[in-house]
Amino acid sequence: MNKNFKWYFLIAISVVLLIAYAGYFFSDIGRGLRDGDIRTEGPLNASQDGNGSKLPIPPLLEDKNPMEGKAEFDLIVQYGKTEFIKGYEANTLGYNGNYLGPVIRVNRGDDVKININNTLDEPTTVHWHGLEVPAEMDGGPHQVVVPNTTWEPYFTIDQPAATLWYHPHLLYKTGEQVYKGLAGLIYIEDEYSKKLDIPKEYGVNDIPLVIQDKRFTNNGNISYNLNMSDLMNGFLGDTVLINGAINPELDVKNEVIRLRLLNGSNARTYDFNFSDNTKFYQIASDGGFLEESVEMKVVSLAPAERAEILLDLSDYKVGDKITLRDANYNLMNINIVEESNESIDIPKDLVEIIDYNLDDLVGTRVFVMSGMGPMVTINGKQMNMDRIDEKLNLGELEEWIITNDSFGMGGMMNSTPHPFHVHGVQFRIIERNGRTPAPNERGWKDTVMVGNGGEVRILVRFRKKGLFMYHCHILEHED
Repeated sequence: MNKNFKWYFLIAISVVLLIAYAGYFFSDIGRGLRDGDIRTEGPLNASQDGNGSKLPIPPLLEDKNPMEGKAEFDLIVQYGKTEFIKGYEANTLGYNGNYLGPVIRVNRGDDVKININNTLDEPTTVHWHGLEVPAEMDGGPHQVVVPNTTWEPYFTIDQPAATLWYHPHLLYKTGEQVYKGLAGLIYIEDEYSKKLDIPKEYGVNDIPLVIQDKRFTNNGNISYNLNMSDLMNGFLGDTVLINGAINPELDVKNEVIRLRLLNGSNARTYDFNFSDNTKFYQIASDGGFLEESVEMKVVSLAPAERAEILLDLSDYKVGDKITLRDANYNLMNINIVEESNESIDIPKDLVEIIDYNLDDLVGTRVFVMSGMGPMVTINGKQMNMDRIDEKLNLGELEEWIITNDSFGMGGMMNSTPHPFHVHGVQFRIIERNGRTPAPNERGWKDTVMVGNGGEVRILVRFRKKGLFMYHCHILEHED
């Protein structure tokens, strides 16, 4: 593979081209409604005190274009200093700040331009994870932003309301750059999201939560020194941060609140639940709203997956507290500090999702993830930036069968689920291990966990042409 960053190019053709991006595929799925009761390996530090802060709320990025239907944003990729642990500063990266990035909020139909200024002394990219955009605007490893230059992608938002995210996708450096802080959320709104009777007050009852795990040195810096286990299994930290804070406090009224969860970790899978085993309702997955809200007590998210949930706090009193957890590890306290005058019922019906007509299927493709160590492959091949593995016709409906053949290694790999991500498209899961997918997996998706020895069938239809990728979203495996 060429390592000198001279491989950026544009594709202008009438078919969609996809590059397979095979890496070292090892991780573990969390519990929930998917493939069994398997936890991500790696203990968490339950005693880390952090800096005792309130939950930081990322700012909303200012739209510089006053015209309706137009939007323009500035992003600066920069170095920073961040106090994760009181009294200590860590070296970090951020967009428009020391760590993480602002929320970019757009409307369906907007023509969007984003000016990305790379002030780092190394290349980067900015990938719009979950956005359906032309390939040359995707921000994958083919769209490198070298130091002291500006990349100005532009595209039209042409998909339903959703919570997406943006992050680097630089060959060999994705894991390190995301780990050090380069990640942010994208909110798409549409006519349906605006009409739904759900919390919409940003940072008050509509809360973004970017969840990541870190390892800290004795002087409070964050460590990204990879050992063999990290390369094989993906990087697992021992301390969880939410929006850059350890064990933060969120103050709310006793009303229905909306939490937008992003698993922004390099490799860890989370089983999100609440301390009193209270129920909540998932209303959206990766690519937008579900047709109906789904009552749950645990939601499992693999790396890069998102979920929007509604939590009804109307029966709580001022002074009460509920804790967001991963399995049995406390992550964030939610404190009831004020009585609410609002009354919102959890909606049952959300949006209509028109099913694909299976009579339109033109064919089936099979993707088998197998191997071990540096020999892990997709369909027997490792990633090559200069190779095209699949050619699809624009707009045609296909079935993809994604198989995890880890058990094919003589049973030596007994704990290797893979989060499979496809660029440039939102797909639908139609079957998981021979069964109908769980209700919270029946909406639009761009990332799907494929369990040990498992098989997932999805329906895929590309609406944008060009060169796209599919790969495992454990970041060390991408690299």
